[in-house]
Amino acid sequence: MSERKVYRILVVDDELSIRSTVALLLLSEGYAVDTAEDGFDALLQMKATVPDLIISDLNMPQMSGFEFLSVVRRRFPQVLVLAMSGAYEAGECIPGGVIADAFYPKGSATPSNLKKMVAKLLVEFSAHSPTRERSSSPVWVPRNGLDARGVPFVVLTCTDCLRSFPVNTTSEVTGDVLETRCIFCTETVRYIIDFSLMAASPRVLRNSIPRRQDGKTASPKSCHQ
Repeated sequence: MSERKVYRILVVDDELSIRSTVALLLLSEGYAVDTAEDGFDALLQMKATVPDLIISDLNMPQMSGFEFLSVVRRRFPQVLVLAMSGAYEAGECIPGGVIADAFYPKGSATPSNLKKMVAKLLVEFSAHSPTRERSSSPVWVPRNGLDARGVPFVVLTCTDCLRSFPVNTTSEVTGDVLETRCIFCTETVRYIIDFSLMAASPRVLRNSIPRRQDGKTASPKSCHQ
């Protein structure tokens, strides 16, 4: 007689109280549970252990759930995803733009509903094992700024040939999935511009400025020397 599989679930939420409550709820059902405070933390943990299911909030600092789940679907298409948020009133329907297998509305559903949703997802996935395309999710990119003509642009990296190239874009905040052709290999690149973020050069740390032996700050060398 084969032993029952213990599914591993990763709970991602920036609120400690919610993260802990959901983890305890799932532990009581016999699941192995890990927690992460944001998308970056979750991705670091997934380098060592890939879960069977991710339960992730959508509104988080550092890396939003929208961006995190997009990365998960691209890099780990085999992992099930249950998104959760209190910002939608769409019942259990998955909100537009959210890349997930199911949606749990915070505040308008009960813990028992969450347990049922998790169990249903895992059972159905084990029975059917649906395949997913890695290219089905767009990449999220920050706006880089303005070019010499004053037109906003972003820098994309082709997911096929891995070469980067600039693309001019509008200044309107839409959140729509956009498409363009790679200028090198003509592969279609799908992306979403996060207008709340802007790529910028890192600040020069004070401790990184070299000093002369007399204690004074050394002048930086010219690039032409």
